[in-house]
Amino acid sequence: MMTDNGSIGTLGHVDTSVVIVSWNTRDLLSRCVASVIRQAEEASLQVEIIVVDNASSDGTTDFLKQEYPGVTVIALQENRGFAAANNLGIASARGATLLLLNPDTEMRPGSLSALQQGLHASPRVGMVGARLLNPDGSLQSAGYRFPGLVQTFLDIFPVHPRLVGSRLNGRVPPGDGLSPFAIDHPLGACMLVRRAVIEQVGMLDDQYFMYSEEIDWCRRIKAAGWAILTVPAARVIHYGGQSTGQMLDAMFLQLHRSRNRYFRRYHSPAFVSTVGTLMRIGAACQTARARFGRNAGHAQRAAALAKAADQYRYPESDDA
Repeated sequence: MMTDNGSIGTLGHVDTSVVIVSWNTRDLLSRCVASVIRQAEEASLQVEIIVVDNASSDGTTDFLKQEYPGVTVIALQENRGFAAANNLGIASARGATLLLLNPDTEMRPGSLSALQQGLHASPRVGMVGARLLNPDGSLQSAGYRFPGLVQTFLDIFPVHPRLVGSRLNGRVPPGDGLSPFAIDHPLGACMLVRRAVIEQVGMLDDQYFMYSEEIDWCRRIKAAGWAILTVPAARVIHYGGQSTGQMLDAMFLQLHRSRNRYFRRYHSPAFVSTVGTLMRIGAACQTARARFGRNAGHAQRAAALAKAADQYRYPESDDA
């Protein structure tokens, strides 16, 4: 089990392998690792922590080796993306269950134990997610339905703020705050999964550099007959966007490259073309608003939407 400084004693059986993919988030990563260590001790679980670093330039790997010598560090020489890096961690993991955790998260008391209890509440449960909180304690979305045209429309045309967190936009209500409830997929910031699930459906699709990889994974998991739940008793602070926020324009385009891959895999060519059409209409609306309002933000949004719309062309764009 983990000791206070993050070292690992003699381990035969490993209850849970915690896989964390990092990219220039050293300070938040340190808080994340410390919270995992505390939760492992609180729950009396044998835990190993594997950090896969995507070629950070902030001294992450040296820091971990000095401050948390018991943590396994896989240092990559280039940024391989979120899915590929997680797969490297999964491949080296020994745990009976695997927790994929973002570096910008912090596990609150009782969270790891609650996740384990939720996962083992029924042999049909293959994955569970946590109740994600903003730093001020307010709720983030508890879980999601698989994305479709309505969610895409509301992403492009945010008609009313109240619709963003609604069922119409694929958000699952938070329930009573105590009882686990079924979802299609959690946010990828915190996912506990059985090893048996990975052995059956495979790892993440590493052709997703970032975004939508957890949606694709959950789609395969549910298709194989497993249930996916949110466990409200597992409270995890999620600071959100700490890696992707460093490259907003590039990440917006990457988001739609990933959505394009997901939509082409699970939907018809007509569906994909409709998404592209919606995005082009959105770009035109933003261009008009920029012209009449002389707002540089609208012009920038229009350019981003137009470029992203190209991902949804048939035949598939060479940039997809």
